[in-house]
Amino acid sequence: FNLLVFGGSQGARFFAEFMPQVIAKLPADVLKRMHLVQQCRPEDLQQVRALYGHGGFSYELQPFFMDMPKRIADSHLVVCRSGASTIAELGVIGRPAIMVPLPHALDNDQLRNAESFAHAGAGWVRQQASLDAGELAAFLTQLAGDESQLRRGAESALAHGRPDAAKRLADLTEKLAGTLNT
Repeated sequence: FNLLVFGGSQGARFFAEFMPQVIAKLPADVLKRMHLVQQCRPEDLQQVRALYGHGGFSYELQPFFMDMPKRIADSHLVVCRSGASTIAELGVIGRPAIMVPLPHALDNDQLRNAESFAHAGAGWVRQQASLDAGELAAFLTQLAGDESQLRRGAESALAHGRPDAAKRLADLTEKLAGTLNT
């Protein structure tokens, strides 16, 4: 079970504090077959390594991954924030996600992004303020044992994605520019 956890600097800090609590509550059978890849801020790496070091599972921690699209593609599930570029990447690559929107994002855009992705069947929204380590561990356990649900989430993510978004935006820009010139 390949689990990828990442977020911007605020997300990485939150996940570095929260995910060890979640991992500590996962059953041994899930831990034995789990490989966790997690982005952590440099100042959090040592502490998170110490917390994961005796957990009996495979993990990789880095402050930055140069091959994030590959990391997303190799995962079965992603735990992340829900900024626009993250949602776009998940949709184009086709991976389900548990999204924890940035609580104080401008105009609450991350919550709206996450709700759209979840409404499409591609993921699940969890509010940071009410997130409980035990509940998330139970949910991860359920997902880790339900390959069909993860597959459906991945298919829904692909359906939600817009791989031609740049072309569509360029076409719209040209169209709008043409109407301004007439």
